[in-house]
Amino acid sequence: MPDSARSASVTSDTGAEPELRRAIGPKLLLFFVVGDILGTGIYALTGKVAGEVGGAAWMSFGLSFVVAMFTATSYVELVGKYPKAAGAALYTQRAFGIHFLTFMVAFAVMCSGLTSAGAAARTFGGDYLTEFVDVPTLLVVVAFLVVLALVNFRGVSESVRLNVVLTCVEVSGLLFIIVIGAIAVARGIGDPGRSFEFNADGNPFGLVVSGAALAFFALVGFEDSVNMAEETHHPQRVFPRALFLGISITGVIYMLVAFIATTLVPLDTLSASDGPLLEVVRVGADWLPLAVFSLIALFAVTNSALINMLMASRLVYGMSRERIVPRALGVVHRTRRTPWAAIVFTSVLAIGLAAWGGVSQLGGTTALLLLCVFTLVNAAVLVLRKDPVEHRHYRAPTVFPVLGIVCCAYLATPWSGRDPQEYAIAGVLLAIGLVLWFATWAGRRWGSASARS
Repeated sequence: MPDSARSASVTSDTGAEPELRRAIGPKLLLFFVVGDILGTGIYALTGKVAGEVGGAAWMSFGLSFVVAMFTATSYVELVGKYPKAAGAALYTQRAFGIHFLTFMVAFAVMCSGLTSAGAAARTFGGDYLTEFVDVPTLLVVVAFLVVLALVNFRGVSESVRLNVVLTCVEVSGLLFIIVIGAIAVARGIGDPGRSFEFNADGNPFGLVVSGAALAFFALVGFEDSVNMAEETHHPQRVFPRALFLGISITGVIYMLVAFIATTLVPLDTLSASDGPLLEVVRVGADWLPLAVFSLIALFAVTNSALINMLMASRLVYGMSRERIVPRALGVVHRTRRTPWAAIVFTSVLAIGLAAWGGVSQLGGTTALLLLCVFTLVNAAVLVLRKDPVEHRHYRAPTVFPVLGIVCCAYLATPWSGRDPQEYAIAGVLLAIGLVLWFATWAGRRWGSASARS
């Protein structure tokens, strides 16, 4: 899953460049929001969240939906106030004016794209693929990410066209789960009461919060839509409805899918599966060859990974062009006109991450990184209230950004029940960012000293 800051260059407007063509209307923007949120999270982590919470896993997805909505109000206010192709990094710079903090926000968002792609690669090599062929997971992970790198290298237009097709496929897969689940329940299959049960080893509130810390991975992606601001007709009017409706649609779909999964499938079977929705099909639609739904799931997972790798490489390229990471990462291929150095860099990192962590650890790390970023965005919207603009725009009720700060910050702490390995993965990634920052700073100092001498 990609972030709004992934394509932000974090600099002031030049004024010399022509404006982007406004070609996106309300329906297309809504499709973009829904398509960007749906993906690996629900196809891969439904069972893991159920193992954490119990049958009431749908409540964790519901809590994640509420927290996402709090943060969405901040993004809607900021995109209405500054209707540019911006993102978390630019909002952080405007609010706090600390270049190092801005860089770390941008790098954290880029890293969240890599951990998300790593989780998708792990999911691709799991139970869904074994319906066709049994291949060592690590080999599949490497091959999968290399193929995505080649698609990315070939060109952005090819990547975007593929994304549209895959989005339609992943939406159809989730709607299919809901339909067959409703039919199965009507036929007396499963146990709806199980969907209101909690694991016996914790209190319900703590379990729901712990599950939400992981389930939040499935709700990220809505923030990417701010990158479309300059290409949207009447963004101040269109964005609030599209963003809020898009999150609501996906939130309801996720809760329904989680409810059906725990109703139809025993929790031990669901939590142990790398392809939890495949288990739902096995129970609710035994007439359907499992390979058919596996193919849909593989398309959905591929879409998530492709979007994240595309945006991560472009953010690294943008940061290189702004000279906040080494300029070597901004090299563009002469023929394909794609940032091949950034593609190689992000692909190598993604392969390393997928080889290191499992699906739940990488998905949880994605949520951890973005929850930290969202905490700053919610704070930025309050700080930027001192910077009024002349045009009318949506203004979030102050309580929502405040609740967003509290909820996002809490879900990012160990008190929410996070796996300690997630902090280790995030720490290593941010340490790489520090090294790149220092190398660029040292190079500038050395260059200035050489020029003076």
